[in-house]
Amino acid sequence: MSEPLPIAVLVSGTGTNLQALLDTVHGREAKIVAVASSAAGVAALDRAAARDVPTRVFARGDFESRAARDETMAAWLEQRGARLVVLAGYMELLGDSFLERFPAGVINVHPSLLPAFPGLGAIEQALAYGVKVFGVTVHFVDGGVDTGPVILQRALELPDAREPTEVLAALRPLEHALLPQVVRLFADGALAPDPGNPRRMLIDPQAHVVGEG
Repeated sequence: MSEPLPIAVLVSGTGTNLQALLDTVHGREAKIVAVASSAAGVAALDRAAARDVPTRVFARGDFESRAARDETMAAWLEQRGARLVVLAGYMELLGDSFLERFPAGVINVHPSLLPAFPGLGAIEQALAYGVKVFGVTVHFVDGGVDTGPVILQRALELPDAREPTEVLAALRPLEHALLPQVVRLFADGALAPDPGNPRRMLIDPQAHVVGEG
């Protein structure tokens, strides 16, 4: 069995997606070597500490610029040996300088079926539009706002949904399933760009984690 993939997780809040990673791939296909937070005192940091995962806070206000924050954070993640960076409810934008330190190595989970409803407030956007099908996308991060290549998506019909909290609760299990699945695919080397469409990733049909997970 190959060595676990060293990954870093970026968080901003409760850390339920971090917990999903800790409960599934950590110590198996992957090893979470660092958790970086944009805010102090959040539950995600407690979740990491409970599993002896190193943590550090990179609050935007502690740096003279976003670029300085990104540079310091990227250096720490590299020092920890991270090869994949997972944005798990991370509520800050990352600049090109950070992404260049981890080329094709930053993924994000977003609560919509991209390209629909990118950016903040995706669920609120979807409700306002009146959609009846919601979903989750895991994608690579590029310099745009939720514009990177799509890796996996899953949809859910909620024809009577009215409140964002209701939709979020329904989508959480999808996030918790898809994000570890994508980490496994990355660790297996099962992802490749689609030569016919740069907005989409192809998945090796022999990958053992394709499907429900």
